[in-house]
Amino acid sequence: MEKRTVNPWKWQKERSYSQAVEVKNVEATLYCSGQAAIDPDGTSSNKDMKSQLEQAIANLEEVITTAGYECKGIVRLNIYTTSEEELWPHFPILQEWIAKHQIEQTVTMLEVNRLFETLKVELEATAVK
Repeated sequence: MEKRTVNPWKWQKERSYSQAVEVKNVEATLYCSGQAAIDPDGTSSNKDMKSQLEQAIANLEEVITTAGYECKGIVRLNIYTTSEEELWPHFPILQEWIAKHQIEQTVTMLEVNRLFETLKVELEATAVK
């Protein structure tokens, strides 16, 4: 697989994403449903944003690795949150995870009215290998 990021500017690096990612010679592509703070028994979290973000990241990583992919292969990450204001103080948690796995991805973040039940943040990804 060949991966090339396209960044006409430099400011997006501080926000841990790329403007575009080109991938050639892909062996396979994994489209992940939005992963949120849901326990293995299906119980939605009612904890704070920080806890929910950490669990959403862990759940996304679990799905990706269980499928036989690496987090480094994430090329697209969509973030849905019920409160951008509540999420921003904890954004470094996501940035540290991105850096740890050397992920180079595009990002779209949307603030939405509601997520399922008591959820506050959801991460949807596309990964390649």
